[in-house]
Amino acid sequence: MKILAVGDLIGNSGIQELKKQINQIKKKEQIDFTIVNGENAAEGMGITTKNFNDILALNIDVITMGNHTWGKKDIFQFIDHPKLIRPANYPKGVVGKGFGIYEWQNKKIAVINLIGRVDINVLSENPFITVKEIIEEIRNKVDMIFVDFHAEATAEKIAMGYFLDGKVSAVFGTHTHVQTADEKILPKGTAYITDIGMTGPKNSVIGMDILASLKRFETTLPERYKIASRRMYI
Repeated sequence: MKILAVGDLIGNSGIQELKKQINQIKKKEQIDFTIVNGENAAEGMGITTKNFNDILALNIDVITMGNHTWGKKDIFQFIDHPKLIRPANYPKGVVGKGFGIYEWQNKKIAVINLIGRVDINVLSENPFITVKEIIEEIRNKVDMIFVDFHAEATAEKIAMGYFLDGKVSAVFGTHTHVQTADEKILPKGTAYITDIGMTGPKNSVIGMDILASLKRFETTLPERYKIASRRMYI
């Protein structure tokens, strides 16, 4: 079985690039199940109803979220959709769900979404404790477990990889929008990569317009971020 995990979609242009390439990638790589991070789908912050429906139309199996989960109020209209999961370590009682169990032929696949706590400015519960509790709950009910850890700090992500080694099928990081080169199989058999990158403009600053980004860094003055309009990549 082959799983495709797609890094953060950056705005509508990211969705359009996914639409352009996804069928070809699935066919070429013989993909059976697809996970897409959609927390930046609404021009870099959150996800709208239109974004959500456009992604679903591509036969995506699971859409994960992150620190911009609540960036657009639209999400409250579809937060309980079975194909949408938000970080599981948001406080208890928050709407939505942090993991889902999906069937593919005779296999049951669990996908867990987590958010980091280091330098990410979101008040969340401990992701290590949360994921441990979830795995205890589902480990005898599923054949595979995949974890999208949406976090800023590489150390936190690497620690999560080792924490879950042998307990899940794969841990992949999202959020930093830059693909890392540390893909590996950990000692106990779990596949791991610190970040799978983004689906967004190649000539950009993590998907944002270069000039706007430079102005913020050079002058420290507020400048509205906007999606760069350049060549795309997945």
